Amino acid sequence: MRHALIMAGGSGTRLWPMSRADRPKQLLPLINGRSLLQLAWERLEGLVPVERRYICAGQRHRDAILEQLPGLTEARYLAEPTGRDTLNAVGYGAAVIGRDDPDATIAVLTADHLIKPIDTFQQRLTAGYDLAERDDLPTLVTFGIKPTYAATGFGYLKLGDALDATTGAHVVDRFQEKPQQDVAQQYLDAGPERYLWNSGMFVWRASSLLGCIERYESDVHRDLMRIAAAWTTPERDATLESVYPTLKKISIDYAVMEPASKDDAVRVAAVPMDLTWLDVGSWPALAETREKDAHGNASTTPCTELIDTRNTLIASSAPNHLITTVGCDDLIIIHTPEATLVCKADQAERIKTLHEQVKAQHGEEYL
Repeated sequence: MRHALIMAGGSGTRLWPMSRADRPKQLLPLINGRSLLQLAWERLEGLVPVERRYICAGQRHRDAILEQLPGLTEARYLAEPTGRDTLNAVGYGAAVIGRDDPDATIAVLTADHLIKPIDTFQQRLTAGYDLAERDDLPTLVTFGIKPTYAATGFGYLKLGDALDATTGAHVVDRFQEKPQQDVAQQYLDAGPERYLWNSGMFVWRASSLLGCIERYESDVHRDLMRIAAAWTTPERDATLESVYPTLKKISIDYAVMEPASKDDAVRVAAVPMDLTWLDVGSWPALAETREKDAHGNASTTPCTELIDTRNTLIASSAPNHLITTVGCDDLIIIHTPEATLVCKADQAERIKTLHEQVKAQHGEEYL
């Protein structure tokens, strides 16, 4: 059967101070009063039944996530005692889902992307399921976004031979790291038949992924199987707490996708997604989701008064808190009851460094 696993971990430090440890970015009502997690869940309507949708996220966010997603049950909430990167999160999901459904095919999706139109997304996801369910060769499917500019903040997929003319699916020759500007321009110039942005979304049979983990990271596979074996026993929580934090911390790309792309016993395929895809991982990215005024200003709060202000983002967790500006250009202004951020828009990547400095100077109080 077809299942979906939404990855909802991560701390969202680049969206500090609104994104906090107890309420990270994927739970914030950033998009018309809806959270990114809620939107990710709703994108599966009509494609994957609620009873076959799973969430993988931190234990501390269990109650908040269950409250946001009424169709989710505790049995389908895969709690991580601590973050151990994406190999273990997706392997954990495959081990648990595959335990009850040995023929499971799983779409692995993210909770921090804005994607539209939904019908195109669902068509491409269906194509991914179809590819992953081929019987000729174990197939790991990833989804590539057609580049619209020379992005340096995304990894890239280098495409090889065509697999399916209808969907445009190709074999993946190589996973490319985030490039320098000149290299990113070369990728863009080569066209989407050669290079796509790496979306971080996947489809695979549970058995195919677990076979690859056993092949490339045998110790991780052994320990994931221990967790799955204890899943319906009284030892589940104790096993999870003792085993999961010891798993090797490594990404799915490094641990599985890259070696699999060089392995003749496995096929790595990319399905292109020609749609609007926005990684809402920073304040400038959030600004792109908002309607802007005549001067390029964007706001998530109705309570603002601006004079001679341009290209500025204003956000507040208190809708009745008035924010005013005079003579401001290219700023990010974020208000919360505990902390306020004022930042030049072109310095937004340094918010992560600021987050570390706040922790060093003030402990966890403002995080």
